[in-house]
Amino acid sequence: MDALSISAASGMRARMESLDMLANNIANAGTAGYKSDREFYSLYSSAEALADAPQVVEGAGTAPVIETHWIDFAQGPLRSTGNSLDLAIDGKGFFTVSSPDGRLYTRNGGFQLSPDGTLVNSDGYAVLSATGSKVRSLNGAPLEITPDGTVSQQGQLLGQIQPVTFPAPSLVNKRGPNYFYPTDSSATATASYAPIYQGRLEDSNAGPAEGAIRLVSIMRQFEMLQRAAKIGAEMDRQSVEQVAKVSS
Repeated sequence: MDALSISAASGMRARMESLDMLANNIANAGTAGYKSDREFYSLYSSAEALADAPQVVEGAGTAPVIETHWIDFAQGPLRSTGNSLDLAIDGKGFFTVSSPDGRLYTRNGGFQLSPDGTLVNSDGYAVLSATGSKVRSLNGAPLEITPDGTVSQQGQLLGQIQPVTFPAPSLVNKRGPNYFYPTDSSATATASYAPIYQGRLEDSNAGPAEGAIRLVSIMRQFEMLQRAAKIGAEMDRQSVEQVAKVSS
């Protein structure tokens, strides 16, 4: 296979992977606290291709690939909901919840009260305070939550919800659309002093308009690469035919 066809095929594969990530972003455009997936492109150089490629051709023997993906932790817009149990972090940090598999971290502050009065998320995972304890309501009165995360009810302190951060974004990976976990067991969560707003939710940072624009761009790139692959195939066909004519 010639260098043109190799590059075109690799480019199409990379665009298909981009399309998968973009489709997931668009599907979660309405998910509170969702953070977009992005791709990082690089060039793959095959030793065999480099050995066969003429040195005068710049870039011969290389093919575009998605080297890795990364999570865009950019702040999503804060939306007022009027629900006193909805919380939004304005800045860096995660809420900590207790799952059956251990602690998980989320930006989705759409909380509710369980039958026993524990503050939980939509999956029933308890929201943990700064001390690692659960936050429990004492009665049916509304909860009052200040920007520093202090939770009280009718003047009685119930605990403090403290956002946490990690030393670097690369130490955090996704679990499902809305949970995060540290990829390094030695990575320690530390307190973040970003304010918490009651009665608001952070919307997804994957805007549908941006997704539509990127979708059109990726599809156009894919079509151009398809044409390049067809040209490469036609060149190969003509080369074979010419060799056959000369041989005969």
